[in-house]
Amino acid sequence: MSSPRWAALKAAFPYTIPVLTGFSFLGIAYGILMASKGYGFPWPVLMSLLAFCGSMQYAAVTLLASAFHPLAALALSLMVNARHLFYGISMLGRYRGTGKMKPFLIFGLCDETFSILCSAQPPAGVEQRWFFFFVTLLDYLYWSLATLVGCVVGSLVSFDTKGLDFVLTALFVVIFLGQWEQRRSRIPALVGVGCSILCLMVFGPDNFILPAMAVILIVLTLMRRYLEGGEEHSC
Repeated sequence: MSSPRWAALKAAFPYTIPVLTGFSFLGIAYGILMASKGYGFPWPVLMSLLAFCGSMQYAAVTLLASAFHPLAALALSLMVNARHLFYGISMLGRYRGTGKMKPFLIFGLCDETFSILCSAQPPAGVEQRWFFFFVTLLDYLYWSLATLVGCVVGSLVSFDTKGLDFVLTALFVVIFLGQWEQRRSRIPALVGVGCSILCLMVFGPDNFILPAMAVILIVLTLMRRYLEGGEEHSC
């Protein structure tokens, strides 16, 4: 590896250590959960390599283990990953000039990578495009390798996985609390909670998720200008 690339890798790695910690646990849990449902190697690993959408991958475990409804799966995927539209658009300017790296940078832009690239600046002498590339690549590898470890462990060791799928709920709770503490405006969080409770009361516990996510997306889209006017964006 040439010196500029090596310097970018060394600069990127410290920023990704918190992601390594979180992805190690979540990726291993995902691999074990998939193995417990009968999807041994290489299916969970391929899912992580080709889809790379942690929260949707967890949601897909239930979809794959039950009667398959293509339209419901498509709608759920769009709703769960709709947030990528908003912060993906905000990164187009920063990705300008990245050349052949751009397709991979777009593909690998997850929540954690977005947070790093928004707040971190490469040190002097480190080319920004290579810094972006290695942050994205490292996060991608952390998740994929952790899935592989979980898949192997789940295939070799038999134990009760009851309650393991609750890790997705725990993940969203942690993300919600982090956003609540960091955001100057808590209106989006309140909108999410309010719309979820309303749809829970209207549609019941078995059918409220898709309507709730659709309502949240519509409300936040309508409030976008107001929310942007009330916050200072870091990107």
